[in-house]
Order: sequence, then structure tokens, then C-alpha cells
Amino acid sequence: MQKIYTPNCEIVAGMQLPEGVRRVALSLEYHGGSFRGFQQQEEGVPTVQSALQHALSKVANEPITLACAGRTDAAVHATNQVVHFDTRADRTAKAWTAGVNANLPAGVSIKWAAEVAPEFHARFSARERTYRYIIFNSPFRPALQHDQLTWCREPLDVDRMRAGAQQLIGEHNFNAFRAAQCQARHPVREIKRIDLARRGDLIIIEITANAFLHHMVRNISGVLMRVGKGWANVDWVSEVLASQDRTKAAETAPPYGLYLVHVAYPAQFGLPEFQPGPCFLAEKLGDFSR
Repeated sequence: MQKIYTPNCEIVAGMQLPEGVRRVALSLEYHGGSFRGFQQQEEGVPTVQSALQHALSKVANEPITLACAGRTDAAVHATNQVVHFDTRADRTAKAWTAGVNANLPAGVSIKWAAEVAPEFHARFSARERTYRYIIFNSPFRPALQHDQLTWCREPLDVDRMRAGAQQLIGEHNFNAFRAAQCQARHPVREIKRIDLARRGDLIIIEITANAFLHHMVRNISGVLMRVGKGWANVDWVSEVLASQDRTKAAETAPPYGLYLVHVAYPAQFGLPEFQPGPCFLAEKLGDFSR
């Protein structure tokens, strides 16, 4: 018998949802600087989840609770966050997109909506996730998009950073790269690829893994930036990984340049194609030149 997950991630037995209930998936983008993270907190704290649930509840004319592919921290952005929710409301995809967008603050926008099979779960059905960390590498701080980029004034050697990044590919214990407050039950994750590229003053670090620990991408980015500055040897990345000790790594990189850009699901769910983004980086996944 298949497992069905409720929006609160509780497992209930059964092959289908209750009669009259449908499951809907949404993709959204948001500017993390407008919120205190994705996950709903106490009343009055602005979060993406609270804003989205409020808008969905208006369109559905019933209370809506949702589940997401990955929780993001304050000031972290997304171009393809995926959520799902269960509802008795019968609405078209256009009603879910246009109607919900009309009730959302400027920092959040729905990109598509699709009714999905009952066994789909935004978090547990995901096979892998991809983040981009974008660095503005210039002696002069950015005035435009300053809250969407991480500024590094010291010159960065992308070749050194790329060589260090390759040492992290594969399944490892990433305890040295997770936050002290991380609630994951174990620190083992599989990084499937890490690509780096320079576009003028922008350096893009793109990481795909089966899942991520709290602050994992930002801690990896901090280590690679130290290598890129020449403050540490390339092999230091392996030493940090082997230590399994967070205190042996670099400082956590700022959140401003971090984007959740892609969540991959089995083809059976028939979800729309993803463009990773953000809008000023139009390349598709895998298009980074070496």
C-alpha cells in the first residue's frame, strides 16, 4: 500500500485522498530579503509560508496548510521552490496562479500550478535539489541588487575554487559544513555535482545534491571563497571534510547570494519544466562553460 503524506508530513495509509479532496503543486519564486525565512513562525513574523497560505486560503475559501521542497533561511531567495497542498476547492490552474498572485506581497510570485497525484509530496518525492550561490567579485560594492548578491572585494581564482569543489562530490559525512542548530538526523549527504563559472564580475557556484543540511551551501561557499582568495590550499577542502568538525571550516557565507533554483522529481508526476534563474542568469542547468 502506498504512503500518503499530509501537508504536515504525517503518513496515513491509503491509495487516495479523501473523496472530494485534490492535491495541488505550485512553483514559486521569492525575494528572501522580504521575509524571515520560508517556514511559518509565530504570528506577526513575515515568512513566505504564512504569506502564501494566507493567499491560498482566500482563493480556496478554506484554510490551507502547505508543505515545501526545502525550507530556506531569512534573506535566502528561490526561483523554483515547490510546494503542495490539499484542498476541496475546485479551481483551474489559472485561478491558482493569477488568483493567488493577486493576494501575495510583491516579494513572492507563483509561476505555475498543477493538480498532482495523491502520492506526490513536495519534500519526500524530490530526488535532488540545486542551489546557486552568486558572488559579486569586485573591489567596489554593488549598489544594484546588493541584497541579491554576496560581495567579495578580494580577487577570487575560479580554477582553484573549482578544484577544491570537486573534492566534495560524492556521498560524505558533511558534519563540518552544517550549522550547529541543524536538526537533520544524520550528516550524510550526496553531492552529485558542483559547477563554477564567472560571468564578468559574477561568480556562480551551482550545487546539486540529494538533500542539504542547514547552512550546508553557505558553509561550502565560505570554504571555496577562502581557497579562491589564496588564503588556504586547494587540498584544505578535503581536510575540512575529513575532520567532520565545523570549527575547522571557514565562516558561514552571507545569505544574500543564495538561491534555491531547481527541485527534480520523477517524470511520472509530469511537472512543468524548470528554468533555474535568477532572471539575470538565464543559462540552463549544465550550460556552465569550463
